[in-house]
Amino acid sequence: MKIIVCLKQVPDTNEVKIDPKKGTLIREGVPSIINPDDKNALEEALRLKDKYDDVKVTVLSMGPPQAEVALKEAYAMGADECILLSDRAFAGSDTWATSTALAAGVKQIGDYDIIFCGRQAIDGDTAQVGPQIAEHLGLPQITYVQELEVEGDTVKAQRAVEDGYYNITSKMPVLLTAIKELNEPRYPSIGRIYEAYRELDVKVWGVDNITVDRANLGLDGSPTQVMKSFTPATRGAGEVLKGETKDVVRDLIVRLKERQII
Repeated sequence: MKIIVCLKQVPDTNEVKIDPKKGTLIREGVPSIINPDDKNALEEALRLKDKYDDVKVTVLSMGPPQAEVALKEAYAMGADECILLSDRAFAGSDTWATSTALAAGVKQIGDYDIIFCGRQAIDGDTAQVGPQIAEHLGLPQITYVQELEVEGDTVKAQRAVEDGYYNITSKMPVLLTAIKELNEPRYPSIGRIYEAYRELDVKVWGVDNITVDRANLGLDGSPTQVMKSFTPATRGAGEVLKGETKDVVRDLIVRLKERQII
């Protein structure tokens, strides 16, 4: 079985600030991490590798050269091969252009049974890239996977919805997007960390290494344009009414009626 995991290096959003003049994220000095949902996707691929013989896990990412750090972490967790799509031609890509490049990278890899993606990236929250890759490749897709079984050439997944889940079965090849309920990602081993930073050769592919129309890449190939990014205004502090008397209850009811809550 051959598995491809698409992951993204993202800024740790607990640390992100927005430039008030430019309206863009301030990335300088901000730590980067593997996107959390993508880590769940990688973990599920590695669990299949632990369970079945002859499973190869290839990790594919698109980003600047420093994204190699995320790929080395993925290797340290147990991935077999790491490929980074990195080229100035990819700069400014929205979800459509990103999925176009990643789909071309998948085609270049060639042979696969399952493609795993995270549900969404925490720096965008669109949940579009995984499904778009499936559309580019003409694959069936199961999103929001919270439980998974693989039997032969068939996958059986629980797809989470707001009030429960659907049981969905699909033949391979198939694309799956993972959510945090699917598993608990493992920690990298010391030995694999050593290999990742001393021996691993991350393959770096530019636009000339994949078959893709350049007009569909980067800022010029992105139909989505962000007009403005901003930090929401801070709300005022709430007020706590303490006590168990009728006067406190009466005061609470008056305040709720003033705000037309009741």
